Amino acid sequence: MMLSEPINKRRLGQTEIEVTPIGLGVMQFAGGEGIFGMMFPEISQEKMNGIIKTALDGGINWFDTAEIYGRGRSERGLANALRAAEKKDDEVIVATKWLPMLRTARNIPRTISDRLHFLDGYSIDLYMVHQPWGFSPPEAEMDAMADLVQVGKIRSVGVSNFNAEQMRRAQMALQKRGLPLAVNQVQYSLLHRKIETNGVLAAAKELGVTITAWSPLASGLLTGKFHKNPEILNQTPFGRRMQLRRGIERSRPLIQALEEVSIKHDATPAQIALNWLIHFQGEAVVAIPGASKAKQAEESAGVMKFKLSNEEMNRLDKLSRVFR
Repeated sequence: MMLSEPINKRRLGQTEIEVTPIGLGVMQFAGGEGIFGMMFPEISQEKMNGIIKTALDGGINWFDTAEIYGRGRSERGLANALRAAEKKDDEVIVATKWLPMLRTARNIPRTISDRLHFLDGYSIDLYMVHQPWGFSPPEAEMDAMADLVQVGKIRSVGVSNFNAEQMRRAQMALQKRGLPLAVNQVQYSLLHRKIETNGVLAAAKELGVTITAWSPLASGLLTGKFHKNPEILNQTPFGRRMQLRRGIERSRPLIQALEEVSIKHDATPAQIALNWLIHFQGEAVVAIPGASKAKQAEESAGVMKFKLSNEEMNRLDKLSRVFR
């Protein structure tokens, strides 16, 4: 579905990079291999092409991937799909991540060529430290990232899953190099609101760092499909099934409200959940729902065509505070 008018974009932190409030996470593009074989089925390149083309047609301008997503499989699939859609490098924003597990900051410059190889001509607009698990402190990691910006191999620097203190340390280290911390990519949704109470959201707003919400539909729980038809749960891969089973009953009142609000907007419950996410905190939050089908990408893009009323957002806020 093509948009009839432009979508208002938001800057990533204090950088000059502008993204649509909804991006597309392509972790699913690593399905069928390694740890992701337990989470997602394998997706053909043809299907990946359709997903990316649909997202682009819907106005989405940025895509999120990572080294750990199939060790380059997701990055390669994304690059192939962007090329199939005839998108030039400067027409899209690509974010990817370095995995710090069992590594030091010295590995960052050593492996950047791998990321660029798999992205095959598409620039890294945002490069993130995927987890705060490395053998080096945030300061050393940020210095290594800043070096990559300086030599033109990446455009901006972010972190993922950092707590408030770690985020502040990363920001301070980058400031010494004349750079801002662009984003902190964390789990955030109506069913996972811990960043509102553990200091992460407050610190991000104070520092001017954009929150990028991963798992914004809580692994599909916020679509309501598992509540309506529990049998679907038995058809999902084992890893996701264990995640989902725990939250179904506890989230039922919220799902009912999402369904009621969705009728008013001729939308789906998932679209209402995403709309709340990108508007309730002003412009502080952007989201990266995933898609294993083109229809899901189309629905995600459609979230940017409307805005919930304050009354509707407050109602969903009250019902989901138990998940803070």
